Parts: sequence; structure tokens; C-alpha cells
Amino acid sequence: MPSRAKRFVLLAAALLATIPCAALAAAAATTAVRCGRLIDVKSGTVAANAVVLVEKGKITAAGAGVKIPEGAKTIDLGTSTCLPGLIDSHTHLLSNLQSGLGDQQGAAMMMYTQMSLAQRALLGAAMAREMLEAGFTAVRDLGNSGHNGDVALRDAIRDGWVQGPRMVVSTRALSPIGGQYRRLSSEGAALVPLDYVEVTSPEEGRRAVKQALFDGADCIKLIVNEGGGTFSPDDLKAIVEEAHRAHRKVAAHAMGEAAVTLSVDAGVDSIEHGYFVSDDLLRRMAEKKIYLVPTDFTVDDFEAVLRKPGATAEDEKVMRERLEKMSASVHDRLARAVKLGVPIAAGSDAYYALPGKTRGQAALDMFRTYTEAGLKPLDILRAATLNAADLLGIQDKTGTLEPGKFADLIAVPGDPLTDIKQLEKVEFVMKGGTVVRNDHEAAGKGAGGKGR
Repeated sequence: MPSRAKRFVLLAAALLATIPCAALAAAAATTAVRCGRLIDVKSGTVAANAVVLVEKGKITAAGAGVKIPEGAKTIDLGTSTCLPGLIDSHTHLLSNLQSGLGDQQGAAMMMYTQMSLAQRALLGAAMAREMLEAGFTAVRDLGNSGHNGDVALRDAIRDGWVQGPRMVVSTRALSPIGGQYRRLSSEGAALVPLDYVEVTSPEEGRRAVKQALFDGADCIKLIVNEGGGTFSPDDLKAIVEEAHRAHRKVAAHAMGEAAVTLSVDAGVDSIEHGYFVSDDLLRRMAEKKIYLVPTDFTVDDFEAVLRKPGATAEDEKVMRERLEKMSASVHDRLARAVKLGVPIAAGSDAYYALPGKTRGQAALDMFRTYTEAGLKPLDILRAATLNAADLLGIQDKTGTLEPGKFADLIAVPGDPLTDIKQLEKVEFVMKGGTVVRNDHEAAGKGAGGKGR
């Protein structure tokens, strides 16, 4: 029988023998993404020949000089530029209105009367997949999703039933009587509760917030200036107080000066749209750190949506001139907001089917409008990554490529810091360490995820 000393030596040798195996197993569980360039959206700097290491869906290291462990799975993206996954702060994934049906009210009513809630949920799954494939790894979905269809979609994505971006959802929007509609028949009015909770008093507002939280809302959406009127200051104050008491942020749909003023006075966290606002009001937003989510469409997209069958050339010319004038005004307010220090988070508000474009491709068009308004590429990238993550309350999970955060990253062939249209050419998408899209692998341009 071995002596005590011999038994100790044998045990030590056995333990030491397991160390290389453990190290190899750990390396095999690591994915290394090689990037020609890696953008740090915080500093605005670019690292050449960088590596992102991923373990268990999260980043463990990122930058130049990062060593790849022996045996790690390697994805070589060649000369492509890597950056954080994009975030769209204003989506409606369970809506896809058809163009040529009149105004938004008519198109929405057509969808609600022809699609069941089950069909809208399946539509949402398709839209979510298209967003993810275009490079959006997180979104904030702000209503128009039926009775909690957005909650169901969020949870289905989280549980792996369907593929899509991370979702922060609002459930039904809180609104004055009539939702976002102007005048409705009694039959039409019966459809309003599908997508809106009508509030006529502070008490109803508080109850509506509590109901939304019970239903699974991550944030609260308000309609401040549509339908048959608007909220009173007391209504808004009660809603915002109740939401903030539960640590939920409030997004206010507000177009013009009066509605934005009411929303800012109430202390909301973001103004959605805010198309017509004065410098004084923008300064107040900057002081309170209230985000502007500029949901700006290109003139071409507006034309595609509003073009009606049978329109004459003269009709289309008049419409184009009107849209260009409106677009110039919208660009001006965004440029003023940036100059005055209002925080900006990117939001597409895409909810129409655009010919020849997926939902994700349609959402990417917002970056063209931001460029037309004079925003610099880095400012646009920040609006669609770290700023948006901050607004959504997920800044500790995503928005930058840093150790401890989810491995949500994309790659484009060129440099988006000099050409923001590169974001329309996404060729690699990883969400939580899982590769969703890799055009390099399909084309055989790189290691394509093979271990080496």
C-alpha cells in the first residue's frame, strides 16, 4: 500500500493532469471574432486588426492585441468593420400597413379589420427576424401590437421560440378618447381598445399604468396630441409619477410645441417625433436630459407610402414639393436639437410595407435622414447604440463592445465613420454570442466560424 507521501504525489499528479484538459475545454467554449477594424463608439476611436472574445454569450475581451486562446472557435471577418449591434428605439413590429389606402387611419383600420390577433403575432415574428438580419439586435416596441402581442413576441424571442432582437415593450399606449383617430363611427370606436387604453382622469391614468405593468410592460407609451383631444396636465403628471414609481420610463408621442410642452412639464423620458418645437423648448429638454427620438422618413419613403393608384404626374409633383418642404423643416429641428445639446436616440417608426425592402432595410433609412440633417456619422452611431441603450435602460447589457456585456455585434465592409450608408450593407450579425448572419461564411471570404 503506498505511503502517505506517495499517495500525495499521485493525487497531485492526477490533479495536474486535468489542468490542460480544463484549459482546452475552456478554450473550446470561446469564440473569437477577428475584425479588420473595431469601432469604440464611446471614444470614437478605431482599433485595427482587433479581436472580440465571447464566452457564454458575453464579451470577455475586445480590442487590438487580444490573444486568441488555443482551440477557440474563430470567425474571421477579414477587413470588415465591427461595431455594436444597432438599436431602434421606436418600432411597431406587429404592424405592417399597406400603402395606397389613404391616410394612416384608413390603412390601420384596414389591417385591424382584416387580421386576427394571432396573425398579427405571426407578422411580428417575421418583422422581428427582418430587423435582426439587418443588424438591429435590440428594439423598443411602442404599441400598435394588439392586446399584449408585443409582450408575447418579446418572451418568445427571449425563450428561443423565434429569432429577433432584444425587445423593450410598452403594451397598449395610453391615450385620450379615440386613441390616435380623429372621428370614428360607433363600429370603428369599438376597435380602439385593441391598441389603446383611453384615459380621462388621473385615477384612470394610474390604473392604466398598473395594468400595463401587470401585463408585462417594460415602459409606458403616451399619445399626447391625437384623437379627440389631449391629456390634462394632471393626467400626465399622475401617469408619469406612477410609471417612475415603478422604475419604468415614459415615451411621449408628441408632434408640436403644445404637446411637447405638456410632456416636458410632466417629466417624460423621451419625446417621440417632436417635429415642430422651438429652441426654448429644446433647451428645456436638454436641461432635463429628455431624449428626442427623431422618427424621420426619407422623402422617397414618404412618396412610396402616400402614392395613390391613378395619381397624375402633376399630382405626384405637388406631393413631392410638399414633402421636400416638410422634410427641410424636420431636418432643421433635428439640427437645432443637436446643437442645443438634446440627447438623441435613433428610432425608425417604420410600420408601412415599403416596396422591395424588408422591415429592417426600411428602418435603416432613418440614418439617411439624420445625415441630411447634418449629423456626423459618429453622432448617428452613438444615437443607434450607446444612447439608445441608455434610453431603453439596457446600457449595462448592450450598446458597446465591452467585457461583461452581451456579444451583440455587427460587421460592415467599409467604414461607417466616413460613410454612414455602410450600415445598409451589414454582412455579419451576432446576438448574444449566436451568429445570426455571416455573409463571409456563405461567400467563403474568411474562416467562417471554423475552429483553428
